[in-house]
Amino acid sequence: MPTEERYESAKKIYAKIGVDTEQAMKELSRIPISMHCWQGDDVSGFEHAGALSGGIQATGNYPGKAGTPEELMEDMDEALSLIPGIHKINLHASYAITENGEFVERDKLEPGHFRKWAAFAKERNLGIDFNPTYFAHEKASSATLSSEDNEIRSFWIEHGKRCIRIAEYFAEESGIPCCMNIWIPDGFKDIPADRTAPRARLKDSLDQILSIPYDKNKVLVAIESKVFGIGLESYTVGSHEFYMNYAARNNLLCLLDNGHYHPTESVADKISSMLLFSEKVALHVTRPVRWDSDHVVLFDDETREIAKEIIRNGSDRVLLALDFFDASINRIAAWVIGMRNMQKALLYALLLPNQKMAVLQKERKFTELMMLQEELKTYPIGDVWDYFCEINRVPKKEDWFQEVQRYEKEVLCHRGRK
Repeated sequence: MPTEERYESAKKIYAKIGVDTEQAMKELSRIPISMHCWQGDDVSGFEHAGALSGGIQATGNYPGKAGTPEELMEDMDEALSLIPGIHKINLHASYAITENGEFVERDKLEPGHFRKWAAFAKERNLGIDFNPTYFAHEKASSATLSSEDNEIRSFWIEHGKRCIRIAEYFAEESGIPCCMNIWIPDGFKDIPADRTAPRARLKDSLDQILSIPYDKNKVLVAIESKVFGIGLESYTVGSHEFYMNYAARNNLLCLLDNGHYHPTESVADKISSMLLFSEKVALHVTRPVRWDSDHVVLFDDETREIAKEIIRNGSDRVLLALDFFDASINRIAAWVIGMRNMQKALLYALLLPNQKMAVLQKERKFTELMMLQEELKTYPIGDVWDYFCEINRVPKKEDWFQEVQRYEKEVLCHRGRK
């Protein structure tokens, strides 16, 4: 049966429970997801400064890793051509593109070092999100913004200020606000003797970074917590409670990464609480396996629950980005799988009779609510998704994978094994 016929049948099925599939697709097309550049090169960046640090590790050695700005942009183009909708790209400061590959220290970075990225995004009608890079650097070996060494701390404070200027430049060039997210890997392997002093230094560092004037409508500063990292198992300076309070007091975005909490915690459950007290919240959606291992996002229960809360609380109030890096599989396929799965989860949430279910809960009709929630799991979302892909002129079902295989054979394999 042709895609449109299957869609028309699904449309009628959803209409019986009061769901407008046309409106659902229209809203889905308006939700940008920020696609992270670091999946394409295993978080290497262009500084060539050495191995990863800060509890970050990309595993695997699949052939065809991007090694230059041109290769990374080419790969991102390939991935975006297979993902419906208009999205954003997410960059780290370590992806600066300098003249003739000249090394520029992080506390000296300027907007001009990202001119090629701005042009890339502008040509494709993409917004840009940005991140200072507080890892994989000799001055990040022990601590960054919480360092007891004033020289090191000053270095990283200046880096943060520079990144605000770069984020503002991206927003001005693209005409789309830039979310600038601060995450640091500071902490201790074993039980600390003083938990307060490092956090006091972090607070002071953030105060100094944010003291510079910038357009808060263009630059949306977010701060991201983490429960632990490799080598930082006992204590992280930037805990959730620290950042949640700092964000509230300074009118910043609190960024929730669903890999950065204890395994029994649900980020989906946190979203409604955060949005009762904040205008917006930022998300990094990933797939932790036992710990913050940043696996490719799947169309699984956790992703669907996060998507439900995004839709029910207003998608315009959530700045949505993905964060994973898998070097064991085709990197372009990883992007496409993760991005499309996040979109499927959002579509799933948009196709739920959310108001009806809320009424059932309010009336405490829990038997009927459970029945409906379970029956909806086998409703024909796939037919709506296929039609959404078709009208956005990208391959439906698994058809996109043929293009990735062609690209691997004709492009990636010629780069050699890196």
